[in-house]
Amino acid sequence: MSQDLNQMTNAELKRYISEHRNNEDAFHAALQVLISRRDPNAVTYPHPYNMANPEREMEAIFREKIRQLEMDKSADS
Repeated sequence: MSQDLNQMTNAELKRYISEHRNNEDAFHAALQVLISRRDPNAVTYPHPYNMANPEREMEAIFREKIRQLEMDKSADS
């Protein structure tokens, strides 16, 4: 089964995970393959429970993301 999971595309893996959500072993195996494909350089954000001031820190993250999207949008124009 593992080899077949490694051959699947991300979309196929997501569909497989959805279809096997009640089969713990199949779900876990497919999720592990999908997680292993993440970009190690991708931006990650802390869980709000691990933040000193979650409201303020999440607001700052959202504002920065909005600013980046607005800059990208204006650059495309």
